[in-house]
Amino acid sequence: MNLNATLIGQTITFLVFLWFCWKFIWPPIITAMRERQAAIAEGLAASERAEKNLEAAKASADAQLDEAKAQAAEILEQARARAAQMVEEAKAQAQEEGARLIESARAEIEQEANRAKEGLRAQVSTLAIAGAERVLGESIDASKHAAMLDKLAAEL
Repeated sequence: MNLNATLIGQTITFLVFLWFCWKFIWPPIITAMRERQAAIAEGLAASERAEKNLEAAKASADAQLDEAKAQAAEILEQARARAAQMVEEAKAQAQEEGARLIESARAEIEQEANRAKEGLRAQVSTLAIAGAERVLGESIDASKHAAMLDKLAAEL
């Protein structure tokens, strides 16, 4: 066996193999690697964008939460003010109702007092007639002297 011929044959076979790999195998591998590199770069960029969007969303959510808290505080303050106003209105209505009841009671008391005075006047006039009958010794006709008795009752 000839060592030189074997080496030359192996070298030619190796060179053909290198040319074949360089021509047909290497370009798809390089293309796949570049596509993969681009996909990885795009994924990293998308990740960075998503991270920035997440931070922006967190900031927006915090701002909305703060705004919602402020609105809730404002609504609570309005509710407290309305409750205080309702209490004041209820107090005013109660005072008005109390004053009305007191005035009504006073008017009723005054009417009762007037009725009692009228009753007393009638009794006094009856007593006066009875006393005058005894003093004069004769009967006094109440119907004849009604005007005089009314005047006397009015004076009392």
